[in-house]
Amino acid sequence: MDYKAYISERLSVEGVSKEEIASSIVVPPDTSMGDFALPCFKFAKVLRKSPVLIAEALAASYPADEVIEKAVAVNGYLNFQVSRKGLAKETLDRIYEEKSSYGSSDMGVGKTVCIDYSSVNIAKPFHIGHLSTTVLGGALYRIFSFLGFKAVGINHLGDYGTQFGKLISAYKHWGDREEVEKGGIHAINDLYVRFTKEATEEMEAEAREYFRLIESGDKEANDLFEWFKSLTMAYVQKIYGRLHITFDSYAGERFYIDKMQPVVDELKAKGLLTESRGAQVVDLEPYGMPPFIVFRSDGASLYATRDLAAAFYRKKTYDFYKCLYVVAYQQNLHFKQLFKVIELMGEPWAKDLVHVAYGMVSLEEGAMSTRKGNVVWLEDVISRCVEKALAIISEKNPELENKQAVAEKVGVGAVVFGALYNSKIKDIVFSYDKALNFDGETSVYVQYTCARANSVLEKARAAGISWEGAVMQPCAQEFELVKALSEFPETVKAAASAYEPSLIARYAVSTAQKFNKFYIDCKIMGADSDMVRAFRLRLTEATLLTLTNALGLLGIGVPEKM
Repeated sequence: MDYKAYISERLSVEGVSKEEIASSIVVPPDTSMGDFALPCFKFAKVLRKSPVLIAEALAASYPADEVIEKAVAVNGYLNFQVSRKGLAKETLDRIYEEKSSYGSSDMGVGKTVCIDYSSVNIAKPFHIGHLSTTVLGGALYRIFSFLGFKAVGINHLGDYGTQFGKLISAYKHWGDREEVEKGGIHAINDLYVRFTKEATEEMEAEAREYFRLIESGDKEANDLFEWFKSLTMAYVQKIYGRLHITFDSYAGERFYIDKMQPVVDELKAKGLLTESRGAQVVDLEPYGMPPFIVFRSDGASLYATRDLAAAFYRKKTYDFYKCLYVVAYQQNLHFKQLFKVIELMGEPWAKDLVHVAYGMVSLEEGAMSTRKGNVVWLEDVISRCVEKALAIISEKNPELENKQAVAEKVGVGAVVFGALYNSKIKDIVFSYDKALNFDGETSVYVQYTCARANSVLEKARAAGISWEGAVMQPCAQEFELVKALSEFPETVKAAASAYEPSLIARYAVSTAQKFNKFYIDCKIMGADSDMVRAFRLRLTEATLLTLTNALGLLGIGVPEKM
C-alpha cells in the first residue's frame, strides 16, 4: 500500500493539493513518534496559522480506521500510527500472493531502457576494473525489468582500433595457432604485451598496414580478427555465466563505422562542425568544456564519434525512455560533451541520456599475487573467492551436501555484493575476508539468514505444521520485521530512480538483521500457542521470499543450506 497517498486522500488542507500533501509526508527517524509524519510548517503561510494549530486541527478531523490507527499532533507535526495488525495482514498476504514477483511493478510497461554496460575489449582479458560496470549494469537490467520496463542490455564491444593491427603483426611474427587456441584470451594478450615491448619501427608500420587491411575488408586480416573475437567471447561468456549477466546486443564500435556519416552530415547542416588545428570539432567552450573532436587532423574518427552514432542508432532502433551508460567516473567529461552535442543538435531526447558513473575497484595491497604486473584478472578474483568460501563452508558444516555448488553461490555472491553494497560512485577496496564474513554487512550474512529461515520452515513442514493465512497483532520485534518487508517494493523503485542497486543491497542486510533479532528474541517453533507459532512461521517464510527476491535482483543466488 502507498501509505502516503492513502493519508493524503483523507486530509484536506485549503490551497494545497493532495499530491503536495503526499510528497510532504516523511518517515520519522524514531518510530516511537509515529510511522509517518506530516510537517505543517510549510502550510503556515497559506493558512495564516501557526504550524502547531494546523497540526492540531488536522489531527482532530483525521478519520482513524483499520489502516491508520491514530493521528497525533506534536509540535507542528501530524504523526500517524499504522495499524500493526492491518499492516501485517496486508504485507504477508501480498508476499504470499506474489511470491517471486513481490516487489515488482508495472510502472515501466511500454517504456524501454537501454543499458550500456561491461563493454568488453576484444583480445583483452577482464580485469578487476571491469567488475563494477558489469555487475552494476546487470543489476540495473534486472531492476528495470522487474518494474515492467523493457530493458535492453548492450555490450558496446571495444572492437575497433589500431591495436588489432598490432595483434595481427604479433601473431604473424610469434604466434602459433594451436598454442593460441589452447591458451585462449591470455595467449592473445601475451602476444599483444610482447608487441608493445619488442616491436620495431618496421613492425609498427606493418601493424598500421594490417589495420588498414581490416578496414578495407581484406579476408585474411578480417578472418584473424574474427578468430580473436570468437576466442574473446568464449572467454567472457564463462565469466558472464558465473555472474548471471546477459545482453541483448553486442553491437560494438565497429558496428557504427558506417553509421557515423549521416550524423556528421547533420552536424554540418546545423553549423555545429568547425575546424580546429586541422581537426573537425564541435565547439563547446561557451559551455565550459573543451571541443568535442569528431575527426582528428588525419581524418580518423574517435570513439566519441562512434558513441555519437550509437546514441542516434539506439534512439531510432529502440525509441528508449532512458539510455544509461554504466561507465567509470573518469569519463564524466566525455559524456557531458556527448550529451551537450546531441542537445545542440536539437534532439529533445538528449535529456534522457544518463551517465551512471561509478568508482574504482581495487584489491587490498598484498591480498593477491598478480600474473601480469599490476593487472588483476577478474576470473582469478572470482575463483579465489569461491575457493575461500568452500574452505569456510567445509569447516563450518563438513556434512553439507553439494558444497561446491553452495561455495559457488557464496563466493560469486560475495564478489558481486562487494561491488554493489556501497554507493556506486565510491571507490572500493575489495577484501576477501570482509566479503566472506558471516556476521558482517555482506551477502554471506544475508544468505546465511535465508538458510536459517529455510531450516526453521523445513522443521515445521516435517512436523506437519501449517501456517497459511496466520495473522495477529505483532509484538515490537515482529512489527519491525513486518514494516521492513512492506518497504521492499518502494526500495526497488527508489533503486531504479537513483540508478543505485546499493539501496537494495543495504535493504537486504538491514532486513536480515531485523529477522535475526526476531529469531533470537521470539521463539518460533517453541512459541506459547499454535497461533503465535503459525504467525511467526508465516513471517519467517515471507522474509525468506523477500530476501531471495532482493538478492536475485543483484544477481546473487540463495543456497537452501549453508
